Amino acid sequence: MKNRPELSLHIPEPASRPGGEPDFTALPLQDAGEQRCPDTLAPESELRDMPYGLVRVLDDEGKAVGPWAPDLPADHLLKGLEAMVLTRIFDDRLFRANRQGKTSFYMKSSGEEAIGAAHSLCLGERDMCFPTYRLLSWLMARDYPIVALCNQIFSNAKDPLEGRQMPVLYSAREYGFYSISGNLGSRLGHAVGWAMASAYRHDDSIAIGYVGEGTTAEGNVHEALTFAAVYRAPVILCVTNNQWAISSYSGIAGGDRTTFAAKALAYGLPGLRVDGNDFLAIHAATKWARERALGNKGATLIELVTYRQAAHSSSDDPTRYRPKDEAEAFPLGDPIDRLKQHLIVRGDLTEDAYEALHSDCEKRVREALREAEAIGTLGQSKPSVKAMFEQVFKEPDWRLIEQRREAGY
Repeated sequence: MKNRPELSLHIPEPASRPGGEPDFTALPLQDAGEQRCPDTLAPESELRDMPYGLVRVLDDEGKAVGPWAPDLPADHLLKGLEAMVLTRIFDDRLFRANRQGKTSFYMKSSGEEAIGAAHSLCLGERDMCFPTYRLLSWLMARDYPIVALCNQIFSNAKDPLEGRQMPVLYSAREYGFYSISGNLGSRLGHAVGWAMASAYRHDDSIAIGYVGEGTTAEGNVHEALTFAAVYRAPVILCVTNNQWAISSYSGIAGGDRTTFAAKALAYGLPGLRVDGNDFLAIHAATKWARERALGNKGATLIELVTYRQAAHSSSDDPTRYRPKDEAEAFPLGDPIDRLKQHLIVRGDLTEDAYEALHSDCEKRVREALREAEAIGTLGQSKPSVKAMFEQVFKEPDWRLIEQRREAGY
């Protein structure tokens, strides 16, 4: 007994802190094209190596290589690039608007634009997305009106949600985009429930849900995985591993012990680990998981390895907990640059054409912002007070009716 060491509590620490050198040597990666591509309907027992690899398609030269390389037409890829560029420009403009006091809160998607864009263009019109707050590119890829986004962020008189949500917590059912919940752990449970209902109705649509890697430490994520496995729900469950959950790094949620995709193994589900900055890899893995779900093989857990380039939100200062230049050192690069390079290598894009696309996106965002600001920014214009009495109960009871009458509505 005396020879045993004393117990000590292990506190995970990131590889580097402010002032240090960025270090991603512990992040398990593979070269593009190395990961095998199994049959879509293969039994889960034959897929147990997949969570430890990395699905990558785009190599360092911008070429699509390996068994996962999808055969996508140029207009499809260009649409994805446009959605990503629009998102990046929109984020920069609206974050600036927040700093000018025009809105109370903002969250950027910088570095993660490929995820929402690829999923939006890959999944069907009747499939339902249960997003987190960095999936703006999903809406951009489906041509959601940019001015409506601005109105919602400003909470003005034409806010499509009539003041019922915080800024950036969008809701667009007609675009397959379920209302965003600030309680991120609920996302997977909602997606699984929706998918179970689809299967119960013998429908042909699936759901996709998202959490960040930090949220995997919450209990309701595990409840969702259990239901997904037991009832073979037609759902894709995504863990966006962007390395940082607010100010705590991925190791706090177990990222130093194993991959987040490996969590699927305990539930008898297939897990894929995907390059989250590779539009083609995301598209291919999503198509694989969707076909598996529609083949009644149930859920797939996908870990999307990416990096949050910007602050967690307008209330955060990332220089307080990570090296200032860590984003530039991330080994999987920038998703917009990589897709742009691929299109140029294919001969489907030139530098001049990209500059024209970028300028057009800037113009569209600028015009939408100007239109929304004319309606009003934070505090200058508000939804009608009567909206708070509506769309809450199907049949309002006498108390609500009386309150509305007293308020003059």
